[in-house]
Amino acid sequence: MRTLLITGPGGSGRTTMAAATALRAAREGARTLLLTCDDALPAGLVPGDVPGLAVRRTDPAEGFRDVLDALQGQAGAAFDLLGARPLERDEITPLPGARELAVLAALREAARSGAHDLLVADLPAAPEALALLALPGELRRYLRRLLPQERQAARALRPLLGRLAGVPMPSERLYESAARWEEQLAEVEDLLGRAEVRLTAEPGPSALEAVRAAVLGLALHGLRPGALLATRVVPDASSDTWLTTLAAQQRKALDEWAAAGLPVHPVPHLGREPRGADDLTALGVPGADATATSPGARAAGSWAVERPVEDRTAEDGSLVWRIPLPGAVREELELVRRGDELLLAAGRFRRALALPPALRRCAVTGAALREGVLAVRFVPDPAVWPRPSAER
Repeated sequence: MRTLLITGPGGSGRTTMAAATALRAAREGARTLLLTCDDALPAGLVPGDVPGLAVRRTDPAEGFRDVLDALQGQAGAAFDLLGARPLERDEITPLPGARELAVLAALREAARSGAHDLLVADLPAAPEALALLALPGELRRYLRRLLPQERQAARALRPLLGRLAGVPMPSERLYESAARWEEQLAEVEDLLGRAEVRLTAEPGPSALEAVRAAVLGLALHGLRPGALLATRVVPDASSDTWLTTLAAQQRKALDEWAAAGLPVHPVPHLGREPRGADDLTALGVPGADATATSPGARAAGSWAVERPVEDRTAEDGSLVWRIPLPGAVREELELVRRGDELLLAAGRFRRALALPPALRRCAVTGAALREGVLAVRFVPDPAVWPRPSAER
């Protein structure tokens, strides 16, 4: 199953773009599921009206209850150890982050069902969508820190440790639950890593910074946009002075995005809000496979940003890790090396990047940002780097 994730700044028409994309795919013969976070179904679409198109709305409240119910059932041993009483289902109310968990659960369920050829997900606005993309990896990182795999080797000693400590130790079930959570999170993280992200934005001065931030956030999470759908584009030729001014502003933004190498696809303004299947078709959004075959685009299903390690040991004794960060500003970057991770902050976004194996035995000696690429310089640490046998 292919996955398209649609997001963009608030008010950019992302729900309409998601609906138009799903409608086109279904009419071209793909079994398509449109997953939306909105309370109302987008653009007047009625489930069942279009053959091959299913529409599903995520319910944060119900999804959060499902997730927490499952968590309580799997972590029963931990509750017993703490003397805690699990919550009843009707006591559970959504907390911040419930919508993200509901979307992730719905994505995983859709992928596992095998009932669809294409999943089009109408995600929240870009900042929330980027937090959603980061969530599985961050939760896996926390899980590895709190319940590291190596501690499971002490299972045989747990009864003895329990008697010595005078308190019951976590049971086998807790570690089995941790393994299941790790597997499920890895499954969702892999799904998101193979998805194509399409950004939507209405061209104009206020959208330039929002798109720059979204592209930077995606790059930090190892993704590049498959398309930038520029919505509500008005015709250049008009006798109306106001429309002429608006068209000039839009053209300037479109030119800046194209100059930055973004895959821009203008979507015309219909002169009204799109309603129903006919209006969605009239928007002329690119098909699900269009960006996979467009000039400069990557192969379908592979939208990852490459982060190569350049071996310069023969020249100056260093290894350079190149991390693409389009739109990054030098003054907004922060780097911290912590163990086998590089903690990287770019503007409002933060990410813990696992170091490639070759760099884990090296020390960071510097970094430079040039033309949207962060080059982090490492040198081998003599204390841990293998030496040639002649030097031993």
